[in-house]
Amino acid sequence: MLRAHGIKIAGTWTGPTADTVVLDFDDRHRRRLAMAGVNGLTFLLDLAEAAALRDGDGLVLEDGRIVVVQAAPEPLMEITCRDSAHLIRIAWHLGNRHLPTELFDDRLRIRHDHVICNMLVQLGAEVEDIQAPFNPEGGAYGHGRTHSHEHGSEHSHDHSHDHSHG
Repeated sequence: MLRAHGIKIAGTWTGPTADTVVLDFDDRHRRRLAMAGVNGLTFLLDLAEAAALRDGDGLVLEDGRIVVVQAAPEPLMEITCRDSAHLIRIAWHLGNRHLPTELFDDRLRIRHDHVICNMLVQLGAEVEDIQAPFNPEGGAYGHGRTHSHEHGSEHSHDHSHDHSHG
């Protein structure tokens, strides 16, 4: 099977592409995975380590061709607030729950979650359901991914979690 062994960062390459893969946020963080492009090209993503792929990145096939990564729209909630202080307070509540969050100057985006939506509305935020690509801020431990308490075999580290989740 044809293999993709490298990544060209969006904006650093031009030219024709062999195909396009449309991936949601979870599927854009991979090391090894059989993939199929929208035009039928099949290949094996085979990277040395897991990488966070962004919209517009190019996967370099072993024959030199490029498959472009397209971020798939996902069900999200767009959160707006009355002022920047309120937005910071809302961002703190989302961070305290370790929720992947996409940050903008005047709004936040998270994955759709009706429980969190109720909390946000109770805190005075306005929440709108949207469909859009999801590109949350990378976490301190995740090298481009939001930190999770569920550590698998991909990495391990020691750190204390003596904060409360309220």
